[in-house]
Order: sequence, then C-alpha cells, then structure tokens
Amino acid sequence: MASNIPEESTSFVGRRAELRRLSGELMRHRLTTLTGPGGVGKTRIAVRAAQAAAARFPDGVRWAPLWPLQGDQLLVATVCDAVRLADHSARTPVDALCAWLADKDLLLVLDSCEHLVAACRDLVGDLLTAAPGLTVLVTSRQPLGVAGERITEVGPLPCTGDNDALTLFTQRAGTAAPDLRLTDPANARAADLICRRLEGIPLALELAGAQLAHRPLAQVAERLSSRLDALDGTGLPWTPRHRTLRNAIGWSHELCAPLERLLWARLSVFRGTFDADSAAAVCADGPLSADGVRTALAGLAAKSVLSREGSRFRMLDTLREYGRMWLAELDEADTVADRHAEHFVGLGRRAEHGWLGPDQVTWYGRIAEAYVDLCTALDHLLGRAPGRAQELSAAIGFFWSCCGHLHEARDYLERALAAQDSPGPAQTRALWALGVAVLLQGDLETAEYLGRQCARAAREDGDQDALLAAGYLIGLTHLMAGRPLTAHTVAGQVLGPPPHDPFGSASRLRCHLVRLFALTALGRLDEARHEATALRHGCVQRGEYWSRSYTDYQLGLISLFQGRPDEAADHARAMLAAKQLIGDNFGIALGLDLLAAAVAAQGNAAAAAQVYGGGQAVWRTVGHPQRGTPELRAVREECEQRARAVLGDEAYTAEFDRAAEQDPEELLARILAGEL
Repeated sequence: MASNIPEESTSFVGRRAELRRLSGELMRHRLTTLTGPGGVGKTRIAVRAAQAAAARFPDGVRWAPLWPLQGDQLLVATVCDAVRLADHSARTPVDALCAWLADKDLLLVLDSCEHLVAACRDLVGDLLTAAPGLTVLVTSRQPLGVAGERITEVGPLPCTGDNDALTLFTQRAGTAAPDLRLTDPANARAADLICRRLEGIPLALELAGAQLAHRPLAQVAERLSSRLDALDGTGLPWTPRHRTLRNAIGWSHELCAPLERLLWARLSVFRGTFDADSAAAVCADGPLSADGVRTALAGLAAKSVLSREGSRFRMLDTLREYGRMWLAELDEADTVADRHAEHFVGLGRRAEHGWLGPDQVTWYGRIAEAYVDLCTALDHLLGRAPGRAQELSAAIGFFWSCCGHLHEARDYLERALAAQDSPGPAQTRALWALGVAVLLQGDLETAEYLGRQCARAAREDGDQDALLAAGYLIGLTHLMAGRPLTAHTVAGQVLGPPPHDPFGSASRLRCHLVRLFALTALGRLDEARHEATALRHGCVQRGEYWSRSYTDYQLGLISLFQGRPDEAADHARAMLAAKQLIGDNFGIALGLDLLAAAVAAQGNAAAAAQVYGGGQAVWRTVGHPQRGTPELRAVREECEQRARAVLGDEAYTAEFDRAAEQDPEELLARILAGEL
C-alpha cells in the first residue's frame, strides 16, 4: 500500500534529537503521541518521522488529517478515507475499518486530535485490538489516555546553541524580504530578540518573518516587545508558551489591514480547504466586496495566515480558532454560517445539474474537495433548515454513494428525512438518493420499498423526471436480484413509447442503462450491442463518463459472450479509465473482473490471475466479496477456471496472491499503460 504523507511546502529546520527519539519509539511502541501547544511543530515532526519510518511498514503510512473536523461524527469516515477503504457494506463503519486493518502492517498517523480526544481514544483502542500489525502516531495538545500510550512532548526550537529558532526566522525573513541583511549587527540583534521573545515557537516565528515583507525589522521587534510587555501585565492565567503564541497571533492580527482582519474572521467558518470563489461567495458582505475578498486573500497568504495548496487555501486550526473568536465578537457567527451553508447548497445544486454535461468529472472532483464543508453545511442546516438539508443531501448523495462516502450519504439522508416530513420534490429526491445508497449496501428489499415510495410521490406531484428516477432505482434493484425481465419491463414503462432522447435528463439516461443491462442478461445480445453503442456514442459526444463506463462494461460482456475477447479487453480498459477519473472503486472492481475474464479468454492465464488478484484487493476496499449483476458472476467464474486450468492451481494462486497484496493503484496504472 502506498503512503499519503503530506508534502512539505517550506523548509524544515532542526529537530534532529526529537526525530532520533521518535524513530526508536515507533519501533518499540504501538501508540506514540506527540503532545505540545498549538504552533510548536508537532505536525511537521510527524511528517518527517513518518517519511523516515515508511520503509519499515510493508503496507505503508496512511495520514488522517483531523484538523478539519468540527465533531467526532466524521472521525471514522476520515480514517477510512486515509486508508482507502470505501466500504459499501451494511456493517458499522468502525467494524468495517477494524476488519480492513486486521491483517495490515501499517503506520497510521492521526494529526490534530486535541478536539476529539475521547472519540480518538475509543477508536484507537478498537483499532489496536483488532489489528496487531498496526502502529499509530498521534499529534495532539493532550494525550489520548490509551493503555500503553507513549507520550513525547514537543518543545519549541532552541534559541541558544545551534539556535534553530534563529535559523528558521532567517529563512522565512529571506523569503519575505530578500534584500534584508541579517548579518548586519543591528539586524542580527533585532532578529535574536524576536526569536527569544517568541520563545522559539515555530508558528510565531513564521508569522513574524512574514511581517518583514511589509515593515522594517526594527519595527517588528519593537512592536512585538511592547505587546508582550503589555500582555505580561494582564494577570490572565495563560501558560507562558500559550501566552506567547496567542500574543504573536494577536500581534499579526493587529498588523493586518482592517478588511484582512474581517476576512480572517469570516474565513474561520470553512473547515477544509477553499478556493477564492467560495471565499468570495461566503465572506463578501458589507465593506468587504468580492474583489476585496480576493485582495485580502492575497494579503493573508503573504502574511502566512493562509497557506496555499494549489489553487486552494488552508488556514491552520490555531489561526482558525483565533478567527472564530473574532467572528463571535463581531456577532456574525450565525450570519456567516448561514451564508456558508447556502453557498454549498448552491454548489450541490449546480453539481447535480451539471452531472450529465461535459464537466461531469470536474464536478466529481469539486464535490470530493468540498467534502468536509458540505458536511459542515449539512450539520448547520439540519438544525436550522431541514428542508434545505434534504435538498443538499439529495443533490450530493449520488456523488457520495458512488465515490467513497456511502455511509455518510446514507446517514445524512436519513437524518434529513427524519428532521422534516414535508412531501414535495426535495423529499422525493432525498428518498431516491437514500434508495441508491441502501441498494449499494446490498439491502435490496429496502431499496425497492424506497423506490416505490418515490414513484408514488412522483405520480402525486406529476413529476415525470422523479418517476424516471424511481424507475431507475426499482429496475436496478430487480437487476441486482437476478430479475432482468422485470427490470426491462419497469424501465420500458417509465420511459414510454419511442422515440425519446436518452439524454433528455440524467434520470432518463440511467433508465436506458437499466434496459441495456436487462437486454444483456436476457441474452438479447444484438439488441443490447446496438443500444450500448448508440448510448456510448452520445456519452462521448457530451463528455459524460459515468454512464459511458457502464456502456463499455456491457459492450465488454457482450463481446465475451460472442467470442471477441480482444474487444472485451479494450472495453474493460476504457471502463477502468473512466472509473478512475471519477474515483469509483466499486466500478473499478467490476472493470477489473471484466478485464480478467477477457484476458483469460485471450489465453493469457498469468495476466488473468494478476488482474483477478488486483480485483480482489479492490473488492476488499468496498467491503464486499465480488459482486455485480449475475451474468458477470457466471462468466467470471468460467474464465477464472480456464486460467487456473492452464497455469495449475499452485502457479495460479501464487500470481493471484502476489497481485492481491500489491497496491491496487499501481496495478491499475500498469493496466492503463498497456502493460497488462
């Protein structure tokens, strides 16, 4: 399994002794917690320690960032994302995660646990019990309190001896003010004073260094000293390091322009990363215009209040906390949270409307990027506007169900429907999205019941598109249950007599897919081939990938049934390429099974064993044994037996097991590069 350790965007200074000690602790202890105040550098040390330890863990290092989480509801989902588990089963997420990690030899890093200590304590205890090969590294302002936990306190950078604090400040000063000469005696004294007054706390030094782009070094030192002296006389019960960091943040806040300070406060509503358009949509109001937001974003980034991650921005949780305090002081917390929620309702609505268009892949990516803030918006709306929560959860439910957040989709949809029983289009769409989620978890009976509820509501409202959506759900349920004739009948009834445009709406296109699947399962292969080819052509013209991938799936099956394994392999590879673009692990698993069958039919038994093994690894990530419609299961078993007979049981098993243990992403890359 590959690692997902965050990349470092700035230089790393010092910490040699801490890293040596931590390296030994990771070898001797299954749970190590780095503790220390905010801004002291726990995360950066954890990154370096994880990089150094990665080679010792056959299943890699998986990094779970917990800083975006507002509560513990998404804790398990975040860890599942980190270890690449996209569970589609009806098990509890904790049970699925424990089962997935049970045989792994892996380092799991939980970064920023201080606001979730109790929940992390319970989860880590469960994981360490279930997975004997698991090692956990935690960063937190306080220990978890788990038996056997090794606690390592992280202190600030030294201001004497090697003087790593001065080295860090010098590097950041060089970035902010390239012409500044710190070798000048007066400047050297001022820099040393700043480092000592800030007690070597890295975040404080970063903020101070960034100020040199806007004001002279001597002024920075003078203003910092006077503010510290004033704070020392307040008598407030802060620990020295907390007081120093809080003061450095407050001092940086004072040096921001008024509109930058206002934006800092309003941006604290975002839990994850965000782009400039989202910042403008949520934060522009009153004296802060949309153009003003973009100007202030650049200013906050230049002052190290924000960091850039590609085209997106991130605010460290320590700085977000300060912004939230000021947002409350401004009495804007509810107003900005309302705007934040409405912005993401709009995002969900645009994504749903754009699903069928040329930007489909882009929308899958945007919904994935906004995952944490979509959850934040849903949590807010569930308490203040349940109808809007139904609208948002319905809009994004199909995206989430297909691409790794099936449990969260079901949870939010169920909560939104329970919060308000008000018949109408939003409720009908939420019922439909919930039906898709439970169907993908294998609960066919509940899925069919929800489909019939949708159909009844759609008929009462005279909503033809909702009736098509219900027909898709009911028809797909019949397909998965092995009733293709009933599925074909249901799809035909809701589509009505021809001619009709398959691309008239997303729901109509999905019903055509149900009819296509049914034709293949009924053995009407020439009809199925004709319809699949026409649908695929329309998808290619429109830049649509989700439906296109399933037309390739059907064309691959038909080619296998008709004795054309080369064509089947080409369609399977096309399906895999599309599913990779949208991040659909369930579809990738289906595509790998189809490709393995095609390769076996071509006579390449060793390659078939490898692809079957890789498919098994992906099926494990979705929490199911091999699934799919019944016709795939039959051809899969026949082709697998053929490959096993050619290689022999022992050789086949060796190839299969080797592929099943490797990183599925590496196998997929080899397949798409034409190596398999």
